Amino acid sequence: PINGAASRVGKTDTAWNYRDAKWAQVMVGVDPDSANNEKTISWTKSYYDALHPFSAGGAYVNFLMGDEGEERVKKTYGGNYERLVAIKSKYDPDNFFRVNQNIKPSKL
Repeated sequence: PINGAASRVGKTDTAWNYRDAKWAQVMVGVDPDSANNEKTISWTKSYYDALHPFSAGGAYVNFLMGDEGEERVKKTYGGNYERLVAIKSKYDPDNFFRVNQNIKPSKL
């Protein structure tokens, strides 16, 4: 569980929204034989799909992968997303810093 000092910070005090989460899980599929890559990826995604209905919908931002899409990023930041878009639009309107779990500026 996310508890202790981390859970005492308000949801809007930082970008991270899920300080009241009951659990966090990272799924990593690893096989030393690269011939099994597709099978390993498929199993990991199936496991994720089975657990996701029981989640709050977002993620810890560093757990996001590049193929999860903008909607998942929005859910990760929850009610903080629009505030972060405004900050991004002000300080990085051309989206120079985008090789990450990107928040697009409002004009893009």
